[in-house]
Amino acid sequence: MVEPGFWRQVVEQLGTALMTVDPAGRILAVNLAGERLLRRGVAAMRGKDAHDLLHRAADGGTLPRERCPLLRSLAERAAARGEGDRLLRGDGRLVTISWSASPLTDGVSFKGVVVLLNDITGDRSARRERAAYTSALEDLTERLTLVAEITDVLGQTLDTDEALARLGHLLVPRLADWAAVDLRTGSGRVHRVAVTGPGGRAGELEGGRERLPENAAADRSPLVQVLNGGDPVVVQNGEDEAESSPPGSPVGAAHSDFLRTVHATSTITVPLGTRRPITGALTLVRTDPEHPFDSDDLEIVSDIGRRVGLVIDNAQRFGRQRAVAEAMQRNLLPPLPQPGRLRLAARYQPAPAGSQVGGDWYDAFQLKDGTLALVIGDVVGHDLTAAAGMAQLHGILRALAWDHAGPPGAVVDRLDDAMPAITTVPMATLVLARIEGHPRTGPWTLRWTSAGHPPPLLLTPDGHARYLEAGQGLVLGAPQGTRASRPNATEPLSPGSTLLLYTDGLIEIPGSDLDTGLDRLRRHALALAHSPLDALCDQLLLRMTPGSTDDVAVLAVRLPDR
Repeated sequence: MVEPGFWRQVVEQLGTALMTVDPAGRILAVNLAGERLLRRGVAAMRGKDAHDLLHRAADGGTLPRERCPLLRSLAERAAARGEGDRLLRGDGRLVTISWSASPLTDGVSFKGVVVLLNDITGDRSARRERAAYTSALEDLTERLTLVAEITDVLGQTLDTDEALARLGHLLVPRLADWAAVDLRTGSGRVHRVAVTGPGGRAGELEGGRERLPENAAADRSPLVQVLNGGDPVVVQNGEDEAESSPPGSPVGAAHSDFLRTVHATSTITVPLGTRRPITGALTLVRTDPEHPFDSDDLEIVSDIGRRVGLVIDNAQRFGRQRAVAEAMQRNLLPPLPQPGRLRLAARYQPAPAGSQVGGDWYDAFQLKDGTLALVIGDVVGHDLTAAAGMAQLHGILRALAWDHAGPPGAVVDRLDDAMPAITTVPMATLVLARIEGHPRTGPWTLRWTSAGHPPPLLLTPDGHARYLEAGQGLVLGAPQGTRASRPNATEPLSPGSTLLLYTDGLIEIPGSDLDTGLDRLRRHALALAHSPLDALCDQLLLRMTPGSTDDVAVLAVRLPDR
């Protein structure tokens, strides 16, 4: 791995003058060689317009801006070069230069150009040498920019498939004509998970799952050697890849078929990652015999392989942890009762890939007297600790509520008192509700209290939707001195009504305020009011949560028509 600050040292010690210019043409930085060439200190140049300060006509007069090729390069955001331009030195003399400019980006936005400057006062041969040197530096700059872009782009995702898709688009066609990624599986097989060519992702060349040979030393296939811990390999045109793989190696044979299919003339195969056993291998292919890979390419691709392997390792580790956490959380959520003619449905949706599971939960159970209790809650945090805290509150609340005939607020007060002593939960919100009335004949009344949670939504059969905003109290875990007895609220429930309890992930979307989220939920819920409960829950998640970064719990109850 390149040490931090290494490339800054390269630029500072570079023997060729280098200057960076922002999109407006202002000088951002000049290296020491540039200061010597221009006879000016960097402090005197920084922030000045490069054209006005330096560029001059052959007679030393000012040059119109429309005739400046460097400004044209900035306007077009394109690479450019020139020879014979004259710059005004700090001592008042003109220096004739050749120059080349390359666009500078951070992978997303245009930051300006990097300009290499050479004094061409000497003879033609010296100029040719300098031009070749400049070309090599440009090539190095492009390679380093590519590595930086790959590091930045791959660091933005923890999804393996997305990371490999981004990798292919960065490598092809900038560094290769084809790119293939093979990953080792736990069963000792090799899976070709991504192939990118001139037309983009080539799914028809993916998907092979072949077992690695047990005697890897006898298999000379570069892919097999690398997958078994060998060094990176370059294979040039004229070295018969097919013959290097004996018939007994399905992995080598499949790889040779791929290289023949894409008409490879030069290939590089490098390991992904640095641990043993390695994660997989990256193969790059060029098809132009006049442009084979060289040792510099091998060094760059090897560095890319190490970085990609780290990203894939992290993504796979995250995926395993996430799967365990989601399974744990889903298993902690209870099956729903179906008391009398009341109907219930619930959904739990984990946060999107790239986020962790959270502490959202729901519960529905019958109390000792047969009354139906409903709970929706959210424990602060987005990790396994939050999920574990959810499980603690779930169990304690059931125990406190089961034989308590009093109002819901009294139960939640007892939970709040017990929470710091017997749970690890620092703060949480919830709604505890009771549907009182005969489970078959009614009439039914909703009695509830809210500990800082979003209000329940009541859909009535006459086509209205109303948030039940009464019964609001402080969140669980609020300081002791701020507490008072929790309020309770009641609401008669008409036959055919639907009650919707939900967590804030359903209504809070980045870039949108809470009122907008509540209005959207009311609108979509009304449109789905006559749908079956399962369809209502599914469609609300589908319509409400695009762009959400949080997990979501939804609990719906529907009363019979009469």
